[in-house]
Amino acid sequence: MNAVEKEVGDVIDTEDAPAGRNSEIAVSLMATDGWFFCKGVKADDPQSFMHRNEAAVNPFLPEGLAPRLLWQIEEEGWLLLGFEHVSGQHADFSPGSPHLPMLADAVRTISTTNAPPTSSAKREMGKQWATALDRELSMELPEDAHAWSRENAATIREWASRAPAYMDGTALIHSDLNPFNFLISDRARVVDWAWWRSGAPWVDGAQVAVRLIAAGHPPSAAEAWAGQLDGFRAADPDGITAYTASLVRLWERKFAGTDATEGARRWLEHRLDNR
Repeated sequence: MNAVEKEVGDVIDTEDAPAGRNSEIAVSLMATDGWFFCKGVKADDPQSFMHRNEAAVNPFLPEGLAPRLLWQIEEEGWLLLGFEHVSGQHADFSPGSPHLPMLADAVRTISTTNAPPTSSAKREMGKQWATALDRELSMELPEDAHAWSRENAATIREWASRAPAYMDGTALIHSDLNPFNFLISDRARVVDWAWWRSGAPWVDGAQVAVRLIAAGHPPSAAEAWAGQLDGFRAADPDGITAYTASLVRLWERKFAGTDATEGARRWLEHRLDNR
């Protein structure tokens, strides 16, 4: 706390926030200089790289897209990040939600922003995706995969293997745009940038489309929403289909039976039926 108070002044009050999967600490702080948000992990935690990733990308994010990183502390065995405090609710992805236009504005801003310069191949979406798929496609589908996925395993595998070839580019990619990573107030702000990548400008739009289907949108409506985005609209349709197939393969193992996996499967079925 002493290290934090050097940055914000005396802490008057705190409000705990759900720490999520990647943070041991997540708390709003009322201090002498106002409200702040602090998140952190033990510095030697295997997941600490996520916080370092987030700290690295934050200075490059467009103004107003995400809470600004104000300080980074590594002291007494802890890695702590301090952000400006932003109020808001998590996004509603359901059909008819008033949040949908704001989501489109935020994703449009991301997809038209260049990713920060980096020499790390780990930050390139195509290479990272190829590594994950090489591992996945060397295995059989898990037994608890959806019956449709098992019946169409060969087709899904063929399409999924093509996905990395369509994912190269220089655009910024958040890569985890689920409803909990948006804060909605007067606009949509995007949080939790631990998994940012560089790549094709359609990727985040496609990820949101999957989540829209998971939230109840028909696949055609989700595609129409994503079609507002220049990057998605200009993408090779085969690339979108290949990416969706790759999500089905990856998520049938990691997240079998979830709404997100079912959304990806329904979208792939729709795209294959309408080729």
